[in-house]
Amino acid sequence: MTHRTTGRAGALAAVVSAALFIPAVTAAAPAAAATPTVTCTSARAGLAAKLKKDITAALAGRKGTVAVGLYDRGTKTTCTLRATSAFDSASTVKVTVLAALLWDAKKHNRYLTSTEQSLAKAMITKSDNNATSKLWAQLGMTKIKGFLTAAGMTRTVPGTGGYWGLTQENVKDEQRLLSLITAKNNVLSDNSRDYIQKLMGQVVSSQRWGTPAGAPSTVSVHVKNGWLQRSTHGWRVHSLGTFKGAGRDYMITVLTQGNSTMDYGVTTIQNVAKAIHKDLVPVKPGVIRFVPTSRPSEAFVAVPPQG
Repeated sequence: MTHRTTGRAGALAAVVSAALFIPAVTAAAPAAAATPTVTCTSARAGLAAKLKKDITAALAGRKGTVAVGLYDRGTKTTCTLRATSAFDSASTVKVTVLAALLWDAKKHNRYLTSTEQSLAKAMITKSDNNATSKLWAQLGMTKIKGFLTAAGMTRTVPGTGGYWGLTQENVKDEQRLLSLITAKNNVLSDNSRDYIQKLMGQVVSSQRWGTPAGAPSTVSVHVKNGWLQRSTHGWRVHSLGTFKGAGRDYMITVLTQGNSTMDYGVTTIQNVAKAIHKDLVPVKPGVIRFVPTSRPSEAFVAVPPQG
C-alpha cells in the first residue's frame, strides 16, 4: 500500500513539475478601437488630400461624435467619416417624409393636394412638427418603408410609436437621399426633385445654419437641419445641404451627437462646412461667403418622456 501511494504522489509531482515548464497562455488585451478618420477620394489632383486635411483640422479638439459625408459630381469627390453610424434623425427626417409623399403620389399618378402642399411647405421651410406628424400618419409605416427600399436607404429605420424624430439615420443613406433629390432618377420625378429643392431653398433664415456656413454667393443653397436633446448622448445636431453653381454640384451631410449644448453642435458642423466650401469653391476677392444667423433655431421634436 505504501509503495502504491508513493507512486501516485510521484506521478502527481511529475505532472505539476511538467506544468511549470509550459509557457503560460495570457489572454490578449482587447485592442483599442481605432478612431475613425476622414477618407476622401477625388478625380482632381490634390483635392482629396486637401479636404481630408482641412476637415480633420476642423474637427480637431471637438468633443462628441461626428459623421460627415461629401459628394461633388463635377470632380467626383467623396469624403466620408463614420458613414454608417446611426443617429436619431430629429427634424432632418422631414426631407425623407416629403420624398416619400412625392414618391407615393407618383406611384398613384397624382399631384399633391392643396392640403398636402400646405403641410409640406410648413414642414420643410419652418420645420413644423404638427405638419410632419400629419404627413407621417397619412403615409403610414408601409409606405415609408416602401420609399426607403426604393431609394436604397437600407440602413434607415423609421421611428416607432409616431416618434418620427427618433428615426435612425446615417450619412450614407442621407447622401443617397440628397443625390436622388439633385439628379435624374427613377425614384423621384423631375417635378418632385424640383419641388423638394425649392422648399429647401426657402427655409426661414433662423434655420439656415449648419452646412451652408461659408458657401459662396455664387452657389444656390438648399438646407434642412434638426436637433434634439436626450438623456443619453446629449444634444444631437444635424445638417443636410445641397449646393449648385460656380461649376460645382455637391451635397453635404453632417450628423453629430454627444454635444454639450445645441450651439456647440452647430459650431462643429459649421467648422466642417466652411472647410469644405473653401476647398471646393475658391472665390475671387469680393465674393461673399454665407454667414449663418448667430441665433440658430429649429423645432424640438417629440421624444418619449424617459428619453
